[in-house]
Amino acid sequence: MGLASRTVRLGFARGRFPEGTHICQIFSEEPEREEALTAFLLAGLLDGDRAACFSEKLDPAALAVTLGRHGLDPEALAAEGRLALAGTREVYFQDGRFDPDRMLQRLDLAYEDAAEAGRHFRVIGEMSPEVCGVPGGDRLMEYECRVSLLIQEKPVTAVCQYGAAGFDGATLMDVLRVHPMMVVRGEVVHNPFYLPPADYLAR
Repeated sequence: MGLASRTVRLGFARGRFPEGTHICQIFSEEPEREEALTAFLLAGLLDGDRAACFSEKLDPAALAVTLGRHGLDPEALAAEGRLALAGTREVYFQDGRFDPDRMLQRLDLAYEDAAEAGRHFRVIGEMSPEVCGVPGGDRLMEYECRVSLLIQEKPVTAVCQYGAAGFDGATLMDVLRVHPMMVVRGEVVHNPFYLPPADYLAR
């Protein structure tokens, strides 16, 4: 089941973007990550979306304060299925491994459930450097490519956060190659390093 396409507010950048935009944010400082995460969730919830966040560093109390200022109750939103919060390890490394197929199925089902309820779906997740050391972690870039393919049919708006201090330069360069959009100084721009999924996977 699908919904009519639209543009969305990201909250942390000016303007509106096509639903189904796949964005990477390589951050250097924690406040940068936290501000983008909170603003992204808030914008979506105010606009009626379903929203999910996968992060070990989310402060639920701080998020509740921010949402409360806008008349939103996180507990009520969670009960309604409109807000899902989970840790990075819980979601990405279930059973101690990284499984792109499982993750893509999760996104697919979340999109379909939201569409069934007449809502759009957005997700923001922070990838932990632990991925480099778990079984299946070598499939991370394959996963990111397949997210870009998935959202052509199921337009999930997705922001992938990577800490610059946690990954080596080669990995971060690959992160850029698999995301069509990137965050630069608080603005979302087309990524000049991006390779279409078929081109990247064929390398």
